[in-house]
Amino acid sequence: MAEAGQRLGQLLMRAGIITDRQLTDALEVHNATGSPLGRVLVDLGYATQGAILSVMAAQIGIRYIDFEEYKPDPNAIAVVPKELAERYTLMPIEINEAGDLVVAMADPQNVLALDDLRIMTGYEIQPAISTKDDIINAIDEFYKVAEETDSDQFIGTDEVDEDELASLTDVTSDAPIVKLVNYIIQKAVSERASDIHIEPQEYDLRVRFRVDGVLHEAMPPAPKSVQASVISRFKIMADMDIAESRKPQDGHCAVNVSGHMLDFRVSTLPTVYGERVVLRILRKDSILLRLSDLGFLPASLERFEGSFTKPYGAILVTGPTGSGKSTSLYAAINVLNLPSRHILTAEDPVEYRLEGVNQCQVNPRAGLTFSKALRSFLRCSPDVILVGEIRDQETAQIAIESALTGHLVLSTLHTNDAPGAITRLIEMGVEPFLVSSAVDCILAQRLARKLCTDCKEEYRPKPQVLIDAGYDPDNLPELIYRAKGCKKCGGTGYRGRMGVHEVLMVSEEISRLTVDEATAEEIKQVAIQEGMLTLRQDGLEKVRMGQTSVEEIVRVIV
Repeated sequence: MAEAGQRLGQLLMRAGIITDRQLTDALEVHNATGSPLGRVLVDLGYATQGAILSVMAAQIGIRYIDFEEYKPDPNAIAVVPKELAERYTLMPIEINEAGDLVVAMADPQNVLALDDLRIMTGYEIQPAISTKDDIINAIDEFYKVAEETDSDQFIGTDEVDEDELASLTDVTSDAPIVKLVNYIIQKAVSERASDIHIEPQEYDLRVRFRVDGVLHEAMPPAPKSVQASVISRFKIMADMDIAESRKPQDGHCAVNVSGHMLDFRVSTLPTVYGERVVLRILRKDSILLRLSDLGFLPASLERFEGSFTKPYGAILVTGPTGSGKSTSLYAAINVLNLPSRHILTAEDPVEYRLEGVNQCQVNPRAGLTFSKALRSFLRCSPDVILVGEIRDQETAQIAIESALTGHLVLSTLHTNDAPGAITRLIEMGVEPFLVSSAVDCILAQRLARKLCTDCKEEYRPKPQVLIDAGYDPDNLPELIYRAKGCKKCGGTGYRGRMGVHEVLMVSEEISRLTVDEATAEEIKQVAIQEGMLTLRQDGLEKVRMGQTSVEEIVRVIV
């Protein structure tokens, strides 16, 4: 026994886990009490049980699993019942390249457990080792996901042929598939993802999440064999036709996640390797934001809020898809939503329900377009009209005319900056004099990731880097912050997003330029002289304030 303890001590010393003096002290206690050397080292605080196990595992040729560094593959979790994991204190880790199921066990020599696993799962078992406490905690954490996510509680919106579903539902109702889908949803919610992407590849199924506007791999690729079942499961949840895989479909479902009902907008698209599925997570808390929560600089916020004081006129929000335009419009509607005002909206789709606001879902297949909805609105005596997007000349014309006839109109356009919205409306066929008279304010925006407050680090950048980014050479910041990465932010260095804004107020001079059909660049120069901060200037000011990094502003604003 003493020889075994001596060998273990030497191994731990060679691994750098303990010192020679610590081994001498531990051996004295070991010889005096007869307690195992490993237990003595843990009790004396010289080594952790995990560190000792890792050395022992390397010596006997099996893997040691540290759950702080390695997260189990949900494909493996799905094939092992929780009751079996608890009975034998084991945690499924992954299905390796050889097709074996890797399982972390407190006792990897438990032949009975290995035989039961082999029979119940149909996989050859590759045992690994971890501490008993770590395995118990892992079971609680990762199996809890499937229990807290009830994907059977869903609400669909599309009509489906129930006879077609009946023959295919059995494939997607198997416990492993349900658990895998539940795990993906729960993991996405816990990581604050805005989108879930299920993407068939040639040999496997890739799962990615969009977190803070950036896509990343959410978990190891799933086997190609589960592709059809997983995609069908998502389609059934969204009440789609699972017998149709040749054309795109859209659906909606509400899922109970940890006791909270979350709405998901689901879209499918046929690709060469099968249907890809995108689930957009609609978070109701985003529509309760105030304008002051969106990251406006004080001067820009004052300019934008001032545009609401008039009882009529057009307020436009511009930017690419995913730049937060809808969130800004909803925040503005929250300001305007008073009992004394009649508010009507035309949206495609209606993603969030606003209390006290009459919302209309555009349905082009049924003949209800933005322009037709707007014409109907004008017969309902509204005070405020929200148009989800100005897409064509007819919608633009009606929106602008509505703004001139006593209505406050809010809408979005796809342009790169605020001055570009004016020239875009004119290009769509709206008369310049109507644009100059109707439009009061244009907000252009992007979404930039915020630096993680727990790990951001201060540094002194090179002056040329700041000048290249757009800073005035005579007013360079001495110290700014950059991303580092920690456990709280998932190693990215960023956590959360904020708006970067450009607020153009249509003054008399800009109205004159509009009538004269000046270029967007000419309008921009006048707007800057009148106090407008460009998107880049606004972003660089937030870098100076320590809210984001130079690299992030350069990434989102070209």
